[in-house]
Amino acid sequence: MAMAADTRAAEGPTPAVRLLAKLGNGAVAGVTGVSIIFPLDMVKTRLQNQKPVNGRLPYAGGVDCFRQIVRQEGARGLYRGLVPNLAGVTPEKAIKLAANDIMRGVLAERLGTTPDRLPVAYGALAGATAGLCQFVATNPMEIVKIRMQVATAGGSAVPVTALGIARQLGFRGLYKGTAATLLRDVPFSLLFFPLQALLAQKAQWIIYDSREKPSTICVLAGSTVAGMVAAASVTPADVIKTRLQSSAQPTPAYRGVIDCARRIMNTEGPRAFFKGTMPRCLTMAPLFGIALMMYDMQQKVLGW
Repeated sequence: MAMAADTRAAEGPTPAVRLLAKLGNGAVAGVTGVSIIFPLDMVKTRLQNQKPVNGRLPYAGGVDCFRQIVRQEGARGLYRGLVPNLAGVTPEKAIKLAANDIMRGVLAERLGTTPDRLPVAYGALAGATAGLCQFVATNPMEIVKIRMQVATAGGSAVPVTALGIARQLGFRGLYKGTAATLLRDVPFSLLFFPLQALLAQKAQWIIYDSREKPSTICVLAGSTVAGMVAAASVTPADVIKTRLQSSAQPTPAYRGVIDCARRIMNTEGPRAFFKGTMPRCLTMAPLFGIALMMYDMQQKVLGW
């Protein structure tokens, strides 16, 4: 029995323990990143959801939006919806990062290589799988967050709470706009994860002239750049998702992704699909940079 115990110890943690550890690492990484960049996410949401009033848009840009929120709602207004966002981002980031990590490991084992040297096409497959898995947690979190963020944009003083919004929407309502969420999250992950791995490894070669596993600073650099590229690429899908999930629906209300996209194009033109691109990039780049860095640091502490 002693020999069996020594063998199990030498083999390392069981798959179940590894899975739980990866989920925990992803959750901690996500909470850290979201807490830091949430004010930028608030500005991005307000810009994407704004509509002309008397022929003029409420906000002249990201800086003006930031100033108006602080002036009208105080500094706390920048963090409206943070609590439900953190409640949702914990399982969302846990699923996303752990699913990508596990899929990369499975694919690398089948190809006889290591996750760090996985071909780009297989890295994209792992990323897309992670994006597909995460929507279970992402959609309810996003719709509650968006409704809280836009609740006072029109000057309404009616208090709103995450629990009140969830009760009002019901289970089916919490998954409104799922198609648009998948249209954003799957391509994002498909682009982000292989690009992040490629850039982190390139940075390792350039900075340290080494083909070893990328250092933490290289992971941060690669994740930040990859986050910006992927975020900009899927902004049109994010605009559509925000419009569909917002409580401020036009008359008649949007009937789905295609109807929403067609009406945005007809009434606001193609530029409307890129509203909030800069705030979104400034949000997603540091978010995923910090999250991946935290995840990598925890994995290294565990010796994985």
